[in-house]
Amino acid sequence: MSPELNAALSLCRNLPSPPAIAVRLIELAQDPETDIATAADVIALDMGLSARMMRIANSPLYASRRRIENLGQALTMLGLNATLQLALGFSLSRALEDDARNAQLHEAVWRRGILSALGARYLGLAIGVRRLEELMLAGLLQDIGILALLQVRADSYPAILADATSNDGLLDHERALFDCTHADIGARLVEMWGLPHYLTHAIAHSEPPAEPADPFERCVALSGALAEMWLADDVDAARAHALNLVHTQLGLDSAQFEQVLQQMSQMLPEISALFDIPVPSPARITYLLDHASELMALRNLRELQDASASHRRADDFEAQARRLSEQAHLDALTGVLNRRQLEVVLEQEFTRASAAARPLSVAFIDLDDFKKINDQHGHLVGDQVLQAFASRLQGQLRGTDTVARFGGEEFVVLFPGANEQIAVEVIRRVLQVITQTPMAIVNEAPLYVTFSAGVATHGAYERFSDTRGLLQAADDVLYRSKNLGRNRVIARAPSPVSQPSAC
Repeated sequence: MSPELNAALSLCRNLPSPPAIAVRLIELAQDPETDIATAADVIALDMGLSARMMRIANSPLYASRRRIENLGQALTMLGLNATLQLALGFSLSRALEDDARNAQLHEAVWRRGILSALGARYLGLAIGVRRLEELMLAGLLQDIGILALLQVRADSYPAILADATSNDGLLDHERALFDCTHADIGARLVEMWGLPHYLTHAIAHSEPPAEPADPFERCVALSGALAEMWLADDVDAARAHALNLVHTQLGLDSAQFEQVLQQMSQMLPEISALFDIPVPSPARITYLLDHASELMALRNLRELQDASASHRRADDFEAQARRLSEQAHLDALTGVLNRRQLEVVLEQEFTRASAAARPLSVAFIDLDDFKKINDQHGHLVGDQVLQAFASRLQGQLRGTDTVARFGGEEFVVLFPGANEQIAVEVIRRVLQVITQTPMAIVNEAPLYVTFSAGVATHGAYERFSDTRGLLQAADDVLYRSKNLGRNRVIARAPSPVSQPSAC
């Protein structure tokens, strides 16, 4: 970047700066002591931002187990990291609103940004990058340098941008005129604003000749190629180009690539509505996605008809069912979180508790003699009992607590910020309610159940090195509870609250 352009970028008075809300969100994102309550206080100052956070919490992007009714519920469900990243993206996008002179150009930039945000998220999901909200924010803002150039080079750049027939063509014009690209400009701008360093690096490496340094940056850089499928005149050429890049740099095959496109297409109406930017899907995109689904269905049908491949088909179907199950957040029978999502939430809560030096309690629950219910009354009654139990359990917990089905008749409850005594008292209260409430009616007679539970706490007198150790500790206490006679709740701590007591 030339010294002249750098000076123009630094001194341009027309260039928007982050609003007060965004500045505060940046500070919170960099403060390890930040908690959900503090973030909620800041976001609540902006009614429009609050409404967007509630809308995205209720969107298919985050499959909540219940309808989100207020901002506190929304932020608790999203978690602190997702809250800060998403709120920052919404806030900055509103700060960089278009002006009357270049309204269409601004809308085109944000249209590509929205597509890139989705592309980065689902590419990251496909290769196992966990920082999905950071990927969305980086994808959304990777073309922010274009908005800066529209301001600092208002005499020449709008025409260059309007005449560009492709992103590669735009980059060539920028290098010829400015000896840099909009990616360089964008990285410089977010650095001036004090945005997180990962954004600076991701934007700086989002366009050639820069080479992304890690999978996170590669997902951001490749997201632009995915966005071009919705924007280019030749969709087939754009698809072939994007598939080649994704296969070469991320190792995804054509089926995984099509799945990413399907996910983008499904979420696009929701996300474009949140940013108030229409992003229609060209007919050719719809055709390609429908055709890919048809090919997959035909392939599965041919496998079904091939008797000699029965074992291979069974393995494929089992793997497919497992992948679909892993992608879902909720347990299909009870409606609470499933085990896979429990591991994600537990990891997040464990990290927060460790950073803030706050306790995190875990209760491991097992229904007593559940096998007898299945044997005597059948599995349908057993399923009814599990559903009723999960509903009652969830209804007795705080809004910040999390309940998940661990497997079979086993459930796990997370108590963020609660010490062992509080967690034990809550679970004992639940046990008292459960023992007095029929879980099913069989032959016009009420069916009651009891459960055994063990509680362990990260913090206070004992700290665990990882979530596995904490969960194992609660499980060990559960088995101690069952060995002592069942129908009771005990804790790991050697204190009066941990003494076994039947309810």
